[in-house]
Amino acid sequence: MALTAGIDVGTGAVKVAIMRVDEKGEKLLANYIERIRRRDVMEVVNESFEAGLREAGVRRDQLDYIATTGDGDMIPWRTGHFYGMTTHSRGALFLDPASRAAVDIGALHTRAMRFDPTGRVQQYQMTSQCASGSGQFLENIARYLGISIEEIGTLSKQAADPEKCSSICAVLAETDVINMVSRGISTPNILRGIHNSMAVRVVGLLRAIKVDGALMMTGGLARDAGLVAAIEDKLKDGGTAVTVKQHPLSVFAGAIGAAIWGAFRHGKLAQVQEQEQESAGGG
Repeated sequence: MALTAGIDVGTGAVKVAIMRVDEKGEKLLANYIERIRRRDVMEVVNESFEAGLREAGVRRDQLDYIATTGDGDMIPWRTGHFYGMTTHSRGALFLDPASRAAVDIGALHTRAMRFDPTGRVQQYQMTSQCASGSGQFLENIARYLGISIEEIGTLSKQAADPEKCSSICAVLAETDVINMVSRGISTPNILRGIHNSMAVRVVGLLRAIKVDGALMMTGGLARDAGLVAAIEDKLKDGGTAVTVKQHPLSVFAGAIGAAIWGAFRHGKLAQVQEQEQESAGGG
């Protein structure tokens, strides 16, 4: 049995997952998220980690492994660090064992991963440096339109005539939005136009890695119903046999995956130590 913690440090928020992994399987004991909001990142990490421990009823010294992902390699007291593609894939598999691919749409980048039944990445693609397909871009647009990030999905699904938005770069897309507002385009039609533009990029990534079957949405925009609807529509346009899935814990996929891989690495290290002790005793 292993008690592990996964810490996913993103551009916009810190996510923590506390897991217990044993012969019966993997169990999520606690999850916690905290927005960074221009605060010191390590301060947010420490607060989030302690909050997660309290929720799980676990002391730090009881943990067998503290795994980080995202920008978490800057945490000095981590046990080990895992690449984001790996952790989001494993976290997606935990959320839905039938999933064989994941799309992580974070604050600055979007990436698609295809993985095997154990959560090991087989192929991946990610967007370039341009942020027009990211959470930060969408948050900026919401602020300009005077709505909350939580309202975006619902409003987008109310669109009757989506307005086409640039998919080239964030600067051009934001200029498009300013022009749309000046022309009296409704907020739902603007948002759905943006979602359609983002969906084109996402579906392009999925087709590049030949995704087929169940796809789990992860990351900060995983619960954006408008974006998910746009992605589903674009997939249907191309006749791709992909089922898009969401989960209430999708934003924690990276942290959950890190904790699970931490348990796996802890087990491997324990095996090595046991073999070394046996060899020393036999010698």
